[in-house]
Amino acid sequence: MDASKRTFLRGLAALAVERAAARLEGAQGRPQAHPDRHLILVITGGVRAQETFSPSGQANIPHLTADLLPHALFYANARNEGVTSHFNSISSILTGNWQRVDDWGNQPPATPTLFEYVRRERALAKDGVWMIASNKALTYRIGASSAGSYGPGFGANVVFPKALLLTAVEDAIQKGRRSSVADREKLQAEIEAIMQGSDYEGLGWDVLGNTHRLDPSFEAPVQSAIQSFVHSNSPATGDQLTFFVALEVMRRYAPSLLVVNLSDVEVAHFGSYAMHLAGVRNTDRLIYELWQEVNANPEYRDKTLMVVVPEFGRDPDGSNTNGFFNHRANSESCRRIWMMCLGPHHAHPQIVERPVRLVDVCPSLTAWLGCKPFQSTGARLDEIVS
Repeated sequence: MDASKRTFLRGLAALAVERAAARLEGAQGRPQAHPDRHLILVITGGVRAQETFSPSGQANIPHLTADLLPHALFYANARNEGVTSHFNSISSILTGNWQRVDDWGNQPPATPTLFEYVRRERALAKDGVWMIASNKALTYRIGASSAGSYGPGFGANVVFPKALLLTAVEDAIQKGRRSSVADREKLQAEIEAIMQGSDYEGLGWDVLGNTHRLDPSFEAPVQSAIQSFVHSNSPATGDQLTFFVALEVMRRYAPSLLVVNLSDVEVAHFGSYAMHLAGVRNTDRLIYELWQEVNANPEYRDKTLMVVVPEFGRDPDGSNTNGFFNHRANSESCRRIWMMCLGPHHAHPQIVERPVRLVDVCPSLTAWLGCKPFQSTGARLDEIVS
């Protein structure tokens, strides 16, 4: 990626976390169970085995297979047996129950989430629980209290970094179209106006309010980076920005629970197989770089469990839903996925072939943190917990 584009994305990440700090200042938590344990849960969009851990697919995930798998607890047959939409799948992962609510996030999960269990049981302040999401459907309902919640105050800080860019681009295109080409100067002005403004709520930044202005020390480098970004032709992905925000949160707050949602692979919905594979490769790289950060950060090194799990697979080739485009078929290709666990679990690195379910994730991770998911129907995975 172009250096100026990286600088720009890092500036946006710093901006997001800096403005979130207003609501977190002075927050105090009570003593925690297992205070030395941190959990990072990475949930990716839909990927099939044939593009990932099959013999032919491993070329797309060199870091997962060569760098991480030899040190991992790997579940080769994880299963999504519920509704294979984004919101319902991620809700099932985070609640330990198969969720069947609105696909687009217009309803909260029906039972409490991992965020709620961990905040209540470990008595965490809000700066200890974060979700950084590339999928806009997740930014409010999953992070906020669920329909079966313990009440307000047990949700997560939720950040949707792409909203900042998407809104600026949409507005600039609408106002500055010239012969089907957006006016780049107008685009720059829109981005600058958003970054200098105080109202982020309309952009989906659930944790951000209008009571905290951008620190002046951030303005010059961020705006300089914007100028370089606007006049650069090198690409940057939404997941890259999500990754930078996650790093910023880790370095500034070292939360006990961090959920990162990556969705570059969902470009498959546009029908480009090449772009989908590029998303798979980018996801592979970002997961590896996130694990590198865990091992370089003294707050996380040797005391962090990082779990990576896709939401679902994708439809099989030759299906009447256009194969990799979608993820609604009742087929092995769509329902069979995998899960990788890195860090201080008690089992030696191994590959587990028996079937496990997405609803087993929440009770296993809460148990590892010393919590009880009272309303979860999933089973605890002994390799993680014991």
